[in-house]
Amino acid sequence: MDSIIVIRGAVLLVVITCSIAGGSEGRSILVGGSQGWRAGTNYTEWTIQNSPFHINDTLVFKYPAPNKATAAQSVYVLPTMWSYTTCEFRGAKLLGNTHEGGGEGFKVKLDQWRPYYFASPENGAGDCIAGLTKFIAIPTPYSSHHRTTFSP
Repeated sequence: MDSIIVIRGAVLLVVITCSIAGGSEGRSILVGGSQGWRAGTNYTEWTIQNSPFHINDTLVFKYPAPNKATAAQSVYVLPTMWSYTTCEFRGAKLLGNTHEGGGEGFKVKLDQWRPYYFASPENGAGDCIAGLTKFIAIPTPYSSHHRTTFSP
């Protein structure tokens, strides 16, 4: 009896792991839509319209190189919710500098089941502190169209 429970538990673990790890190529999503990544933009509505994000989705960040008409932009991923909330960029990872958003932009694949805290530190992080030019993406596994029922 105990060995049957162990086997069923192992099968359940394999099914869950497979559903989390694989399954989909993911979408390619242009951050900010046709407007791209811009200074002073509240990305809350954009995030709501493009959610849910899934594992293997790819975010594309596009923005012009800085010039007299446009503000400099870059993109960082912050390590924690605290750093995101307070706009503390120590320990953040630079994903795209002020020149990498041009042309086709650059891509960030959401390849883990965890929160991704994106933000721009330009203008002394003033936009970030005001809740602008930042957003959170929490990719989830794609769910299967069929359900498997296990009975103990």
